[in-house]
Amino acid sequence: MTSTSTVIASTAFLSGLPEEVFAATGHLRIAMTSADIPTTTGVPNNGSEGMRFLGYPVFEPLVDWDLRNASDKRAGIRPALAESWSIDANDKNVWTFKLRKGVKFHDGSPVDADAIVWNFARIYDDKAAHFDQAASAIARARVPTVKAWKKVDDMTVQLITDSPTSYFLYQIVWVPMVSKARYEEVKSWSAFAAKPAGSGPFKITRISPRVSVELAANKDYWDTARIPKVSKLSLFPMSEATTRLAALRSGQVDWIEVPPPDTIPSLKSAGFQISTKIYPHIWPWVFSVQPGSPFADKRVRQAMNWAIDRAALVSMLNDTALPAKGFVVDTDAQFGKPNAKYGYDPEKAKALLKEAGYDASKPLSFKVMISTSGSGQMVPIPMNELLQQTLAKIGVKVSFETVEWGTMLVAFRQKPDSTAGMGCHAMNISLMWSDPSVWRRYFHSAAATPREQNWGQWSNPQYDALMDKVRETFDDAEVDKLLAQAHEILVDESPWLYIVHDLNPRALAKNVSGFTPAQSWMQDFTPVVVA
Repeated sequence: MTSTSTVIASTAFLSGLPEEVFAATGHLRIAMTSADIPTTTGVPNNGSEGMRFLGYPVFEPLVDWDLRNASDKRAGIRPALAESWSIDANDKNVWTFKLRKGVKFHDGSPVDADAIVWNFARIYDDKAAHFDQAASAIARARVPTVKAWKKVDDMTVQLITDSPTSYFLYQIVWVPMVSKARYEEVKSWSAFAAKPAGSGPFKITRISPRVSVELAANKDYWDTARIPKVSKLSLFPMSEATTRLAALRSGQVDWIEVPPPDTIPSLKSAGFQISTKIYPHIWPWVFSVQPGSPFADKRVRQAMNWAIDRAALVSMLNDTALPAKGFVVDTDAQFGKPNAKYGYDPEKAKALLKEAGYDASKPLSFKVMISTSGSGQMVPIPMNELLQQTLAKIGVKVSFETVEWGTMLVAFRQKPDSTAGMGCHAMNISLMWSDPSVWRRYFHSAAATPREQNWGQWSNPQYDALMDKVRETFDDAEVDKLLAQAHEILVDESPWLYIVHDLNPRALAKNVSGFTPAQSWMQDFTPVVVA
């Protein structure tokens, strides 16, 4: 599509927005990067962007991200529907949660032990009448450790894990609760999606399929300090960066995720606010190391990490990202001291490729699955084109399989050689490094897809042993030391192409205030004011 036709398409799309979108004071309007509205059944699709906008603001887990204290450190965990928790001294598989009294879902039904155990059956009991296949597929990939659950009394529940798991709280934060009463009223998950009820600071009031979703402030929210400052929040899916930009400049939205990087100087000149913040997130290529893939050879994986010009990519992104030298940023205590200190060295890359059997007479050639947009994907098309051009300089031929974000998420839960993988040898999917659970989920041998999310099927016994030790270590300082050792393996073995850590860029109109970006993929919209 040409730039002219893109503008025409953008204008046509924006003209289809509901009239009330032009409301102002007290009405926050956000353009997301997703191509569609995330599902509204409490476990949204569309990746973590779905959770950011239509997960946590509406539906709450037993524990939640501590965003209020995450401006200068990675977000930890705080009490939410559970006001406290404990681990059995004799059996570290048993976690007991005391529920907060007086909390109600948006439909007025109580948040009690019956509702909580019903929610876990929804995800983990495929024999339950209300089992939710779609939500289960998403939640179980993130939280595979729940073995059993039970009501202790009206305000106490127990969760039992399949093995002692020190970071279990970072897992169940991904299982928000929905109203049992509302489901029993409407009797299906599709009907629930049209009339959802959670317990969060916002409640969904209107859904216009593929266009927008409207939320109202929950004035009866149990945490009075987090009752939203705005009365209304409207969310719009806009996968095209130029569409989001046009909506912001024309005053049809107040906030856009990931503005086009080349427009940031002009946005600043026009008085728009640009928000960036380092946070635990990476934009990589995940290599398939299955037999037959060129990335089964470590030398090829390392060569790719020497072959790309990260500084050029960061420059193209107008400094809204940092060069990646590993899974985590190199200023983090968990980075460790890997032997490989990746930079741009095409000659070293060519030498490694020659050792692996690739040269001008037998060039390395492979296919990468990329998306048109999506949660944390920034501007994937021009970014991948730049990588493709850089690799071509050393004779590497890269082709792309371009798909929609939802299609990639489905493929990421399958094995690389599945039909969903479309014959790709790598996948460009942005991912978090927020806590130890994801270190296991993405790289441990036992976490290979389809059970969890080690899509590339990479395996390293030393890494597995370290992560097994992390799992049973309940001392945070010791966990950091173990993760640093594990990270040294991740860099030297290079199961991924570490490209950039994005800085979570967004643009806000002048009349928006009160937002403090957190070092988390999730963000708190309750303090935001629209004048």
